[in-house]
Order: sequence, then structure tokens, then C-alpha cells
Amino acid sequence: MKYLILFLAALKISSSVYSQELKISSIPFQLYWKNTPESFSIKDNTITIVAGEKTDMFRDPNVTYNTDNAPKLMFRPDENFVLSAAIEHGFINKWDGGAIVFRADSLNWVKFCFEKDYTGARRVVSVVTKDISDDCNSVEIPAYKVYYKIARADNVITLYYSANGSKWFLVRHFQFNAKGPYELGFLSQSPTGKSCTVKFSDIKYSGTKIKDPYAGE
Repeated sequence: MKYLILFLAALKISSSVYSQELKISSIPFQLYWKNTPESFSIKDNTITIVAGEKTDMFRDPNVTYNTDNAPKLMFRPDENFVLSAAIEHGFINKWDGGAIVFRADSLNWVKFCFEKDYTGARRVVSVVTKDISDDCNSVEIPAYKVYYKIARADNVITLYYSANGSKWFLVRHFQFNAKGPYELGFLSQSPTGKSCTVKFSDIKYSGTKIKDPYAGE
């Protein structure tokens, strides 16, 4: 009976934590979970998300692996927007990653991921899913921290990375024509490991439309 009471008390605390109002100063919208994490923290302008084992978001071109159980802290953005953040984690297991996610529905989404790839490298990876995922491995990063930026201008999405958060390099520029309402936010994943702790910091959001995608502004 004692253990049952303790379990119910812990469950109540857990439910309270995940149902509480979630906000950070840099984003003027309510945050909410899609798939709850193992744990998380929100302090000032920093979000830390701990993903559990076998968590991922991917629709394999071979149609042998389709899953969407990675914890995502999301919000409803403006029609046009620019979101940037520093992403860092320990790169312990293959495919461990932290990402910015833009989502229309379960078949149409973008995952811009800082990931430990199949070679063990720390890699900029973009996954554009229109029913099936188009998985693109980009530049290798020598550090454990990188800055990412995603911008939407009407039906066009542009992805960038930066080593220092000021000089941005265009990674991908494409049309995204799926209908909204849209969701935007932060993801942690550990497809082959037991967990992955990802920290998102220096988060900046603006409900503006970039004029020059190659300049990122």
C-alpha cells in the first residue's frame, strides 16, 4: 500500500509538471509537448530535453521504418517566421540528435537535426518529409555545439547553420506546400541509445519574413 501511494504521488507530480504552462521569454506563444520526454528543464532562454530510448522521427524511403515518438516541445508560429537556437549534446549513440522541427501533419514536416551520423561524425542533417523522408547529410561540425536557423517566407523554407551564431551558411532552400495550421519547436532523439540530453540555448524568434534567403534576413 505504501508503494502504491508513493507511485500515485509521483504520477500526480509528473502529470502536473507536463501539464503546466510552458513559456520562454523569446517565444511569444504557449509551448506544449508532442510526446513527453524522460525529463526536461526550461530556464531563462534555455530548454533542455532528455529523450528516452528508441525515440525518433523518420519515414524511411524503403518504407521499413516509420516512427514519430521523439519528444518535441512545440508552439504555433506566425505564418512567416525566423527561429534560431544553439543546439548541443553529447553525441554518445549513433543517430543521437537535437533538432528544430517544422510540422504541418504526420506526413509533412521538416526536421533540421544536429546528429551523430552512421560514421560517428557530428553532422548537420536535414530531413524533409512529404509522405516519405528525404534525408540529407550535410557538413561535419568539429564542435559539440552549433547554431541553427529556420525561416519561412510564404511557402518557402530556408535552413541555415552557423559556428558562432552570426555568420550563417545556407544548407537547404525548398518549397513546402502542405496546409497548416503549422507547428514549430524543438526535438531530442535517441534511436539506438538509451537516452539523449539536448540543450537549446540563445533562442531567438521573430514573426517576420526574410527578404533575401541567401543573406538570411
